[in-house]
Amino acid sequence: MIDERRADEIGNVEVDGYNLVTYSFGAGDEVLFCLNGGPGMACDYVRDSHSWLADRGYRVVCYDQLGCGESDKPDDPGLWTLERYVREAETVREAMGLGTVHLYGHSWGTWFGIEYALTYPDRFKSLIIANGSADIAHSVGEQMRLRRVLGTETEAMMERYEARGMFDHPEYEAAVTLLNYRYVCCLETWPDALNRSILGFNPALFVALQGPNEFCYTGTMKDWNRIPDLHKIAQATLIMTGRYDAGVGRRMADELPNAEVCTFKNSTHVIMWEEPEAYFAALLAFLDANRN
Repeated sequence: MIDERRADEIGNVEVDGYNLVTYSFGAGDEVLFCLNGGPGMACDYVRDSHSWLADRGYRVVCYDQLGCGESDKPDDPGLWTLERYVREAETVREAMGLGTVHLYGHSWGTWFGIEYALTYPDRFKSLIIANGSADIAHSVGEQMRLRRVLGTETEAMMERYEARGMFDHPEYEAAVTLLNYRYVCCLETWPDALNRSILGFNPALFVALQGPNEFCYTGTMKDWNRIPDLHKIAQATLIMTGRYDAGVGRRMADELPNAEVCTFKNSTHVIMWEEPEAYFAALLAFLDANRN
């Protein structure tokens, strides 16, 4: 099902005086506009996994966000804000003539996507929230819950190094690596596209928006919470979450007026690679139900 096909069109869009690289697969008016995770990662892992939907009548559009992948990487901390990324996505949508899109967000892309949906409520026809949340504090609580499985001694060790700001200590990094294999991607061999996205990671964006890691939020988004505003999103929304990911899907569904939740029992944070058949069956059914 998943392939690594070459984009039908690789383009460029200027945003804030910088160049962004875009990727488009397929043609037509039904556009899946993808916002990948990170922040600070290239779009490869979302782009390559979803590109085959071009064979099902959808135009799939992804792009490397500013500071990531093949797009420009300016050294200006003032650019790393959620509001600027929302304007960036709208600039890309307009410049590429995408019309009203099916808006897809994964991980950080869900925060980004929710903010976009609330800022531009008439620019999308449906919303897909994959492995994400609408409340940072709740997400942090879930991440802390997941790491408790390592045991009290390991958790105490992590807390000691966090208090000292020693996030690069080998003991601490080993614990984070173990958690990544348990709750980010549970596959024995990680997909090449995911490895490429990680290899080009730009930590400046992550630190500015989130903080040093998933457990210590010190960035500008640390107090972000859009749960009280989700009722304003009237469009059909699909929430997709892995059983072993941070469990925040139901909380969002309770506030969204037109939402459904799909939980994948053998997945963590990258369902599209861990359970592709079940994931794409659910995604396609939702997209087909919301075509114009």
